[in-house]
Order: sequence, then structure tokens, then C-alpha cells
Amino acid sequence: MTTDLATWALRDRVALPTGTIAVDVLGADRPGVPVVLTHGTPSWSYLWRHVAPALAVDRPVHLWDLPTYGDSTGDRPSIDGHARTLAALIDHWGLDAPVLVGHDIGAATTLRAHLVHGAPARALVLVDAAVLSPWVTGATQHVRAHLDTYRETPNHLFAAMITAHVRTTVAGTLDAAAERAYLDRYAGPEGQQRYLDQVAGFTEEHTRDVVARLGEITVPTEVVWGEEDAWIPLAAGVALRNALPGAQLRVVPGAGHFLPEEASDTLIDHLRRFLP
Repeated sequence: MTTDLATWALRDRVALPTGTIAVDVLGADRPGVPVVLTHGTPSWSYLWRHVAPALAVDRPVHLWDLPTYGDSTGDRPSIDGHARTLAALIDHWGLDAPVLVGHDIGAATTLRAHLVHGAPARALVLVDAAVLSPWVTGATQHVRAHLDTYRETPNHLFAAMITAHVRTTVAGTLDAAAERAYLDRYAGPEGQQRYLDQVAGFTEEHTRDVVARLGEITVPTEVVWGEEDAWIPLAAGVALRNALPGAQLRVVPGAGHFLPEEASDTLIDHLRRFLP
């Protein structure tokens, strides 16, 4: 695998009840504690294209695309379905206690996999985490409340809306190639349907019980947040840190919600200092 857009793709597939999941591992022969990277929405494993190779220098790094995201298939995506998928993949990979890193709804997925579905973890890293209510943004709440209308929206108008939405994932300007990599997954009528199916599965019911159990976490935990996150404000990161026993909060100045995209070098430095 390379970090080039034209060649980025996860090479393997695992058939699970939640879908056929695209997976890969970098640095499989390295001796360090394994890491599992879980992306959020509206992204895919491409989000980790800088982070994963850097960490894989001294440890195995496992990547996957959430069901219906990237190159994974699935039906009726949801936080709980993603969490069950992650727990099953950790078992499939034979990992005893990996470090679990989650971004956006990937953080909710990681926490639910660990707390509800028993996925083992050596440590947790939660990046711009969609966990504490309200984590569904106002724009997404509107889409979710009017799914039929958005399904009937002419595709060129829908594409313009999604483009504007994706551009707010960063505090600066999203690289043109990266923007295309995210938007291509939602191109055309099929992509429009995919996006709306994903939004339909967003429910805070799948995080309320997780939030109620955050005090049960006993492994080292770090919260990392873009100071200029326009989707989920830094105050949510502070509140999440306070709800997690012994957790540390790392704030990245000048970065927005897609922290692995906009400040990958800083995130890599934080992870290298934190990882066992």
C-alpha cells in the first residue's frame, strides 16, 4: 500500500454478518503493540494514509473501512453495527490487547466495541470524538429529519451540498486530491443513496449507554482535539476528558475536525509519545 490516492486501497476482505469488510495491516512483522485505526464519517481508511505508515515503522497497524464506507459493503449501517464489526475484526486478527484509535464516529465505535461488545484494548485514543450528545451536527440532523426530500433532490444539487459540507471538516483548505477522495464515494445517484443510508443510521441511542459507562474504562486513554473543530467543539473534548478516568486531553491549534487529514504530523507525534 502507498499513500498515493490512485493506489490507496485496503487489500483484504473479511466476510462478517455486518458486511464484507475491506481490511489491511501495515508492519505486520514489527514487534510493537498493535494499533487498530477506525475512521469516522464522511471518510474512509484514506483518512489514515499519512498516520498508518508512520506508526507501522515499529508496530503492526490494522486498518478497515466501516460497513458501507470506503470499499466495505453492508446493510443499514449504525454505530452498534460498526462496533460489532470492530469487535469481530479484533477477534479475526487474533489481537489480545491492541491500542484502539478512533476518529469521529470511529471513536464511538471504538468505545462501544470495548465497553459493550467486549473488545480488548491496551489503550484508547479518541480523536475529535462523536460520543457526547449532541454529536449529530445540525446539518446532519436536518438531513436525517427529511430523508425522503433529500433522496429526491437532484443529484447536482445534492453534490454541491455535500461538497460544501466536506469543506468544513478542516479549519484551512482541504487539499483538492483529498477532497476528491472523500467526495467520490458519494458521487452520482448511488453515492447519494449511500450517504443518506449512512445518515439514517446515526442515532445517539447507540452512544447513551456508552457514555453512562465511561467511568468503567481502566486502560490509559487520550483525547485529541482540533482547536478549531467546527463540527464538534473543543468543549465536547474537555467534557469527554473529564468523563474518562485519568484521561489526558491534547489540543491541536489551527486544526479542524478532520485532524488526521489537516494535522497528521502533530497527531503522529502525539500517538508516538502515548503508544506503549
